Amino acid sequence: MGDLTTTTAGLWLAVVLSGLYHGINPGMGWPLAVSAAMMERRTSALWAALAALAAGHFVAMLAILLPFTAMTTLIEWQREIRIAASLLVIGMGLYIAVTRRHPRFLARVPPSRLALWSFLVALAHGAALMILPIYLGLCSVEESDAGHRAAAEIMGENVRLALAVSVIHTLAMIGAGAALAYAVFRWLGLRFLSRSWFDLELVWAFSLLLVGGIGLWAAI
Repeated sequence: MGDLTTTTAGLWLAVVLSGLYHGINPGMGWPLAVSAAMMERRTSALWAALAALAAGHFVAMLAILLPFTAMTTLIEWQREIRIAASLLVIGMGLYIAVTRRHPRFLARVPPSRLALWSFLVALAHGAALMILPIYLGLCSVEESDAGHRAAAEIMGENVRLALAVSVIHTLAMIGAGAALAYAVFRWLGLRFLSRSWFDLELVWAFSLLLVGGIGLWAAI
């Protein structure tokens, strides 16, 4: 029981930490919120832009997690599903590490559609995919006591779990991004961005490889 509680706590901590990590990454969009606030010269524009970014990120999380929710009812295939999901994350990490290219179609999304941009970037860069092994780990913990419950009951619980993971992850993400965006808007200025940030593509790719590798190890 103690090991189960520790595992669950560790996985929920990973949900929060991954959200914070996504939030501080400028590639997830908080500099766009700063830009919107500076162009309109009002703080409310900053919060509106951040809300749109959060909405897009949240929907992207659900778009990845919910299809796997149905698969989690196949208790006898849990190990294979987790292995496949981890390999998918590793594959995305390798792709980003090799190509190191920003998807061109994202540049075609107008600045007025920040929620759509946030949704697409979370999918294109694997941000939504990164949370998948953590979610499946939580599902496996929940289902260790599933017994002979109906598949519909298990699926209902996993849908609620997917919603909880998406909400907590997104709140952590937008909280970290909002703190940085507000600091840059109020005190640090845009020069901080040009002087303080470096190319995060390889770091991001390594993060995907790390999460996928840990998920694969846990599944095996």
